[in-house]
Amino acid sequence: MTTDDQPSTLARRQLGRFLREAREGRGLSLDRSAHLVELSKTALQRAETGGVKKFRIRDIKALCELYEVEADDIDRAVELAKQAQTASWYTAFGGLYSDSTFNMYVELAASARQLVAYHEIVLGLVQTPDYARALISAFYHDSSPEDIERRVELRMKRQTIVTRKADPVKLELLLHESALHRVIGHPRLMAAQLHHLAEISKLPNISLRICPFASGCAVGLLHGPFVILDFGTDTKGRPVEPSLVYLEGAGKPDLYLEHADDLRRYHGIASTIRSTALNETQSRDLLRRVARSYSA
Repeated sequence: MTTDDQPSTLARRQLGRFLREAREGRGLSLDRSAHLVELSKTALQRAETGGVKKFRIRDIKALCELYEVEADDIDRAVELAKQAQTASWYTAFGGLYSDSTFNMYVELAASARQLVAYHEIVLGLVQTPDYARALISAFYHDSSPEDIERRVELRMKRQTIVTRKADPVKLELLLHESALHRVIGHPRLMAAQLHHLAEISKLPNISLRICPFASGCAVGLLHGPFVILDFGTDTKGRPVEPSLVYLEGAGKPDLYLEHADDLRRYHGIASTIRSTALNETQSRDLLRRVARSYSA
């Protein structure tokens, strides 16, 4: 492995997190793991913290074999190692990393301290099982009922990052009003989903505000959905990891923007949307009114 002093890319950070979690899952120390694969402790430690620029594939495979990870996970680790060799202001992930059973965004969201999201359908983290099932069934229309249910179950489990009592992720959701009127499944399903949004938005770590049709085109263009992920700071006030902007690929590779200019741009977009959105109380009132219209 070779190292440098440049900021680590997303691929390096994700590979480092994967290696660290796999090692800890086997109950192995840094010293022991490094010794068994003939690496220095320092090299392995830097790999786990995203400080390695170029990885030898044989080292990655050796670590994966030591940690007894599944074959699919070895493939993902190798692909990350290849991605990590190219520094870029954005990173695109598809294929192995875009399936709902192993999604790069899901892992990142679970590691984040705060999410700022703008969406035009209900965000997965606050979907009801029926709403999720309708969306997943439409996308994976050739899948078996068992596979659909497995995906729904996984999505529900992932929601615990915002619903758990201990140190939940903070979520600011700016939801366009069109999401309230775009019928997913059937009217009764939509009524239940909107009532759920009104209730879950009462959690102290969740802020949900509706962007009404009346706000027009807030920034002068149709920017589409996005999520800004912030990973918090350490005891010295330094970022634990650089923030990211996530753009869902919708069938194409997902994009992760890391450049400071992109972060400033999307923070600016979020600020403008926020300034034209309903407040939290008004948003809950609107959710309940539209929900009643579906039940009429």
